Amino acid sequence: MPLRIEDTFRDALAAADRPLAGMWVCSGSPLIAELCAGSGLDWLLVDAEHSPNGLESVLAQLQAIHGYPVHTLVRPPVNDTVVIKQYLDLGVQNLLIPMVNSLAEAEAAVAATRYPPHGVRGVGSALARAARWNRVPDYLARAGETISVTVQIESGAAVDAVEEILKTDGVDAIFLGPSDLAASMGLLGQQDHEEVRAAVEHCLKAAKAAGKPAGVNAFNPDTARRYLDAGADFILVGADVALLARGSEALAAQYIKASDGGSPASY
Repeated sequence: MPLRIEDTFRDALAAADRPLAGMWVCSGSPLIAELCAGSGLDWLLVDAEHSPNGLESVLAQLQAIHGYPVHTLVRPPVNDTVVIKQYLDLGVQNLLIPMVNSLAEAEAAVAATRYPPHGVRGVGSALARAARWNRVPDYLARAGETISVTVQIESGAAVDAVEEILKTDGVDAIFLGPSDLAASMGLLGQQDHEEVRAAVEHCLKAAKAAGKPAGVNAFNPDTARRYLDAGADFILVGADVALLARGSEALAAQYIKASDGGSPASY
């Protein structure tokens, strides 16, 4: 079985002639993940930080998505060596690491994806789907080629350290999280605030200068377009659960008169 290195998100970004558009997959359902995989979007983010996903459900979603022409990133709940090892052994190739606030945290994230002497990943390839249970030739020697690491910039401290984070060997891209960034700036719930936008655009410029791709989360179409115009290389523009929530609310609004005259706020 040949080692598959063409499937990494790093390679997709390098080959792309336009920004890559994706969506969150947060339901924990393999059926919904497969439905989204056939949507025509470029990439999916299976989330385990703010969604009801454990190792078993992440594995089931990887299997459901496999074979569709879409790239899959998975976000673990924390930048932790043991958790990252478990995700890699499941066969996750593209990681989005949350809450990376410093050079040291970026280096730790990368080290967790590399076997010694280049990192600290525990060796269990005979037991792991990633190596197809040692059916992939030279997996231990070349595993790093199958993995891409994107780190999230989502705090004021991370913005301040973004140039150092971008210089980290093994960090393939950064991804901006405006919601947590806004909260860290004292602007909770105001991810479209001008100061937040300025911080995001500062990071986009820093990434461009460093020669590394940068992405951003933006559900608001006007905000998404602004970040794309500012140089974002990839973007998340929706979520399975948000689409279902807004769609079901639209059905209710069409047939049931609202009792309070209001509507819930979107993400």
